[in-house]
Amino acid sequence: MSEAQSQTQSPDVTPELTAFQQTILTILAEESRYGLAIKRELEDYYGTDVNHGRLYPNLDDLVAMGVIEKSELDKRTNEYELTEEGYEALLSELEWTARKLATDESRRADLEEIVSQA
Repeated sequence: MSEAQSQTQSPDVTPELTAFQQTILTILAEESRYGLAIKRELEDYYGTDVNHGRLYPNLDDLVAMGVIEKSELDKRTNEYELTEEGYEALLSELEWTARKLATDESRRADLEEIVSQA
């Protein structure tokens, strides 16, 4: 990330992310992917077609936010990778969600079980 990008990026972009964008980050947390592979993962997750006109503008927005990086695999294919800022945004969202869910010992135990199985 360039110095100019780091100066313009907000410290925590998590509140700015849509659910669709968070899902993209989660997909990229597993491994880097090219656009069509991201599209397929999204379609599997949502159970419906994902329009290119929805996917690529969101990828561009995520690059601009500094939470993913885009690199060229060849003249027609770009690869997208989660940045450290993207990883921190996912952790921040997960922490917030866990705090809201873990309202008692039973729910905390449920969350611990999910984490232990991951």
